[in-house]
Amino acid sequence: MGVVEFGGDGPGILLLHGLMGRARTWWSCAQWLTGYGRVVGLDARGHGRAPRSPAGARTEDFADDAAEVITSLDLGPAVVIGHSMGGLHAWTLAARHPELVRAIVVEDMAPDQRGKTVDAWRGYFESWPVPFQSLAHVRQFFGAQGEYFIECVEERDDGYHLLASLDDLYAMAGEWGEREYWSLVEQVRCPLLAVEAEHSAMPPGQMAQLPVRAAGGGRHVVIAGAGHVVHDDRPLAYRGAVEAFLSEVMRR
Repeated sequence: MGVVEFGGDGPGILLLHGLMGRARTWWSCAQWLTGYGRVVGLDARGHGRAPRSPAGARTEDFADDAAEVITSLDLGPAVVIGHSMGGLHAWTLAARHPELVRAIVVEDMAPDQRGKTVDAWRGYFESWPVPFQSLAHVRQFFGAQGEYFIECVEERDDGYHLLASLDDLYAMAGEWGEREYWSLVEQVRCPLLAVEAEHSAMPPGQMAQLPVRAAGGGRHVVIAGAGHVVHDDRPLAYRGAVEAFLSEVMRR
């Protein structure tokens, strides 16, 4: 299991990345989060330095991995901050292991995406010029998200390759198109902050309902001008929303 210690002392803060990412994509956020506690990032199965995801692994398995990290590192009850897939894992963790979670932040993830398939992604992913010739090539290809993606590749003899296996990624995302997760959201008894991108690809209206339908309540904010990776696209607005939330939940 890939765990990254970003530093800080005090209450535990666990960072969960999105599909195709890794714990170290949180580095810039971790620099200010260490002012609130001990910040730890987790590489999800099949990402970063974590082992490949076994066939048939479900969302609950990823959440239980996070629970194991909180327990083994004595982080609980932790604030759990998740981007995209990590947001799904955050509310699943809070539903299954409420004693381990103080509050959660969900960044741009919706509970019901049934009907979506990974087929639309395949052509795009498989068109990438892999291996990339350099990190500069990665930055150039991904443009505004280039800094994010340079954390998601590794150097091999012939150039830079994605750390995650596309087959693993297709299997993980495929589950999201087959089931809905509202029943888990409704079991979340801690405060929840839903951070939605203005230019989100998520089904409209669902993120606003997260703190409404979660038993612990919370708030919903939309970050103007942001795309899916809100914390990179609009870092100051993201930080302001999260810090306001932390100032409340850390006092409890």
